[in-house]
Amino acid sequence: MPTLLGIHGAVTPPGRLHQALQLALDSIGPDNPGVAAYLLHLGDFSVSFADGRAPKDFPDDTGKLVDQVSSADMFLIATPIFRASYTGALKNLLDHLPLEALHGKVCGLIGMGGSDHHYLAVDTQLRPVLGWFGAVTTPTTVYLQSRDFQDGRLSNPQAVAGLESLAQAVVATHRALAGNPHILSPRPLAS
Repeated sequence: MPTLLGIHGAVTPPGRLHQALQLALDSIGPDNPGVAAYLLHLGDFSVSFADGRAPKDFPDDTGKLVDQVSSADMFLIATPIFRASYTGALKNLLDHLPLEALHGKVCGLIGMGGSDHHYLAVDTQLRPVLGWFGAVTTPTTVYLQSRDFQDGRLSNPQAVAGLESLAQAVVATHRALAGNPHILSPRPLAS
């Protein structure tokens, strides 16, 4: 059964973005039987700073986390935007991953910032890193702001529809690439 892993790229207690990511993951169920969706919150793991050692050589959750990410078939990656970029915790996770963990796998991107100023951060900061891995990113992203929520719950119907559409696009693209996952992602030169 193919797995869709939602990565909540923050270590702060789960809040609005976590809830929005869960909503996106939950939306794939009825229309996509046979797809298992899971949410991974980076704050639930103790992860060492990447220093060149193999993930299994760290005495904490690093190896377990890398294995969990590597075994997923497709992703929704959600990150708060701080200082015009994705979180350091997410970058640290990506620094631990082997190339094969994301190569040829479909990724949908979700960002959340305090204002309109950061809406391109996932496209200008995160998408190129995923491209280095040879991941297949969906053409569209979802960008959320505080005004999309009321009483801590996502209340903007356009944002809800955008999250549901993104989740559907990830699964549909994964299925379209079945049997030939690398057609859109040749092996990166770095490998």
